[in-house]
Amino acid sequence: MSTLFNNIASLVSNTDAHFANPALIVEEGKIAWIGEASAAPAADARVDLQNKTVIPGFVDSHAHLMFAGDRAEEFSARMQGQAYSAGGIKTTVAATREASDAQLEANLSRLVAEMHASGITTFETKSGYGLDVETESRSLAIAAKHTSETTFLGAHVVPQEFKDKSDEYVELVKNQMLTAAAPHAKWIDVFCDRGAFNVDQAREILQAGIKAGLAPRIHANQLENIGAIQLAVELDCASADHCTHLTHQDIDALANSNTVATLLPGAEFSTRSRYPDARKLIDAGVTVALATDCNPGSSYTTSMAFCIALAVREMHVSPAEALWSATMGGAKALRRDDIGHLSVGARADFAVIDAPSYIHLAYRPGVNLISDTYIAGRAITK
Repeated sequence: MSTLFNNIASLVSNTDAHFANPALIVEEGKIAWIGEASAAPAADARVDLQNKTVIPGFVDSHAHLMFAGDRAEEFSARMQGQAYSAGGIKTTVAATREASDAQLEANLSRLVAEMHASGITTFETKSGYGLDVETESRSLAIAAKHTSETTFLGAHVVPQEFKDKSDEYVELVKNQMLTAAAPHAKWIDVFCDRGAFNVDQAREILQAGIKAGLAPRIHANQLENIGAIQLAVELDCASADHCTHLTHQDIDALANSNTVATLLPGAEFSTRSRYPDARKLIDAGVTVALATDCNPGSSYTTSMAFCIALAVREMHVSPAEALWSATMGGAKALRRDDIGHLSVGARADFAVIDAPSYIHLAYRPGVNLISDTYIAGRAITK
């Protein structure tokens, strides 16, 4: 069955095509035709989008949705001057280990519903709040029921029981934990930064994951520069995420690689930290993605529109660049070519904005303008 979507105020396709009066046809979950409404072929059904704006569905390429509990008190303390460090992760680890599968899945489902309501059509999620073999494995098994973009992050931080024994924990991660997690994961990730894992440890873990058939990505240079960007490029990581502290050599390396710089402005907002220099990255030719980094400690948001507004206001990118980074950029960070754009053959993932243009995503911060979200041509929200 084919469905024509018309009466569209404006449409962003992330291609070179531009239409004065756009329309599109969806068939079998994919875009079968896109062009001027006056030239639309016949379709079995019709959806009037009431003069609203259509954009590709947001692609959230970095999120941490497998957790229990919250850290509201930690956030409050930070807002009163306490410095951010990765230590608060341990609080979430304790709650996650104690949670049942049903509790973890209920929390995941709640957050996914929020994502869909905010126009996110594809999301990645990581483990990393179990930090033991059983909880990492079951977290990923639950996540895999909801997304194909699952990431093993056993190397988030060193858990309390391995304090001062980080090398022993690295051995656990790259052996028993990886073996248990790999059947449920597509990606492997390491938090390579101060207070987490050094470059040599990160290399060991990522190479073990690659050998096990997982593709690498990395948390890089959020708190300081310890060489994680260079490691990301060395191992052809799909993305280096955070990228707050960069040298000219780091930027050059990214610009001449296949590694996407994924920026997470919600984390800077929630930790009162310095924002990455997105302008410098884009001007150097680096591929940039925007993601929510949804997690209970340092970026508890599922709103990509909020992250777009932050990127425009605080990282000096244009509304068009921010939207591209939150759609096509995210797709590139997941090495996907079937999403992030609206063209014939692409998956029919798109969001409908109740506004005359996409600029309103940044122009009206804090307002959810998404009226409908379509995944494979099917309305998820109404």
